[in-house]
Amino acid sequence: MKTIGLIGGMSWESSAVYYSLINKKVKEKLGGFHSCKSILITVDFAEIQRLQHIEDWESLNLLMIQSAKQLEAAGAELIVLCTNTMHLCSPAIIKNISIPFLHIADATGSKIAEAGLKKVALLGTKFTMEKDFYKKYIFENFGIEVIIPTATERDYIHQVIYTELVQGEILDESRKGFQQIIKKLEDLGAEGLFSDVLKYHC
Repeated sequence: MKTIGLIGGMSWESSAVYYSLINKKVKEKLGGFHSCKSILITVDFAEIQRLQHIEDWESLNLLMIQSAKQLEAAGAELIVLCTNTMHLCSPAIIKNISIPFLHIADATGSKIAEAGLKKVALLGTKFTMEKDFYKKYIFENFGIEVIIPTATERDYIHQVIYTELVQGEILDESRKGFQQIIKKLEDLGAEGLFSDVLKYHC
């Protein structure tokens, strides 16, 4: 069994879900008392959030590179980044480590293609929805069209993520708001939806 290096803390609520799902899958595959061999490093999300919102991606690259190198030095044999948005830093991470980096868009695109879907909706932070690192990657590598909500809806989703979800909660009103947005995307032809903020909150 390889040792997985996990870069977490963005937020720790999300990282806990990644850790749980990975270990559940190992138990499902191997049974018994098996669990994942892993090393987890967590960053201070307050610093990450501040740098994200001033668009200082150079500093964010350096923080992610440092975390990845620490994991590699500790014996990790591959790296998983426990967040969608920070995959904006994946090219910098890949250039600075000698072990494999598992890109979330590869795993996501493979699952969508396996399901036979051709048009899907994406929900996440504004960075995830508006920048090309996710949408373009999935289209170019899997031929799957990715659509996103309107600008007003993106602002709303972003606000809910940073004021509720990263704190481990979501209000009923916000849950209903997400469901309304999802219905509109379905009406626009979305055959499926992917997001790292809905699978355990809505």
